Amino acid sequence: MEFKHYSVLLQECIDNLNIKPDGIYLDGTLGGGGHSFHIAERLSDKGHLYGVDQDADAIAAASKRLEEFGSRITVIRDNYENAVTRLKELGVTGVDGILLDLGVSSFQLDNADRGFTYKEDVPLDMRMDQRQTLTARDIINDYSETEIFHIIRDFGEDKFAKNIAKHICIERAKAPIETTGQLNDIIKAAIPARMREKGGHPSKRTYQAIRIALNRELDVLQNSLDGFIDFLNPGGRLCVITFHSLEDRITKNNFKTNEDPCICPPEFPVCTCGRKSKGKVITRKPILPSEEELEQNKRSQSAKLRVFEKES
Repeated sequence: MEFKHYSVLLQECIDNLNIKPDGIYLDGTLGGGGHSFHIAERLSDKGHLYGVDQDADAIAAASKRLEEFGSRITVIRDNYENAVTRLKELGVTGVDGILLDLGVSSFQLDNADRGFTYKEDVPLDMRMDQRQTLTARDIINDYSETEIFHIIRDFGEDKFAKNIAKHICIERAKAPIETTGQLNDIIKAAIPARMREKGGHPSKRTYQAIRIALNRELDVLQNSLDGFIDFLNPGGRLCVITFHSLEDRITKNNFKTNEDPCICPPEFPVCTCGRKSKGKVITRKPILPSEEELEQNKRSQSAKLRVFEKES
C-alpha cells in the first residue's frame, strides 16, 4: 500500500518556519515526507533537514520521496522525544526550525492491517512503532477496568467511558477480544441508542484514547517541548500541529510558560524568581485550515497550528 498523507496546513507551516536557505531544520514527525519535501526544496547545499519518525513504512516512503535532495537530508527512525539526543550525537548543536505534525497519519488510518481503524474488522494493534511489543489488544484484555475507564475518560473524553470499560471487561471474561469488529460491537452496546445517532461513529473516542495511551502520545509531547525550544537557535521557530484539545492544551500552556515563566506572586513589584523568558508566542490564537483545504481534506478539520519563536 502506498504511503499517503496529506500535508496539513502546509503553506502556513512553511511561512511560519521562516526558512533560511543555509539553515538546519528538524521534522520530528516525518510521515510520508510531505512537509519535509517543501522545507528541503527551500534549502541550499549548506542547509540541512533531519527527519525523524518511528514508523518503518513512513521512513521508507519519506526516504524515497526525499532522495532527490541527497546529502541535504538525514532520515532517522526514532520517536521524536529522542530527536534532540540523536541530533546531538551527530554533532548538531542547534536548529533553526522544528516542525511537529502530531497524531495518526492517513496511511496508518487507511491501512487496515495496522489496526487503527474502526471501519474494518481487523486485529487490534494501533502501534505507531511496530518494534513495540505492547498492542491495543493487550490494553483491552489485560488492563484493569479502572485503568481502561481512565484511558477512555481522560484521552477520549467520552462520557460513557465507565460503561464502555465495564462492557469490555464483561465480554473479555467470556473470551479474549481480538479484533476491531468485536470491540466495535462492545462499544455500541455500551452507548444508549439515542446517543449513538449523533457525534459520529460511537467507537471514535475510544479508539483515539487507546491509541494515545498505547503510543504515550501526550507524555511524549509534554516531555519534548521544553527541550525543543532549548535546542532552537536564536530566532528559530517551533511549529506544532495538533488534532485534538488535549494536544492543543499542552502546546498552548507550554508556549505560554516559556514566554512568561515568572512564578512570583502578582503583588510583587519586581520579579525575584529569576526565571527568564525563552522567547515569544507567535500565534495568540491557533492557525486553522482554510476553507479550500477543508474541501480537499476533511481530516484537517480539527487541525490547529501554534508557533513559538526563540529569543534572538
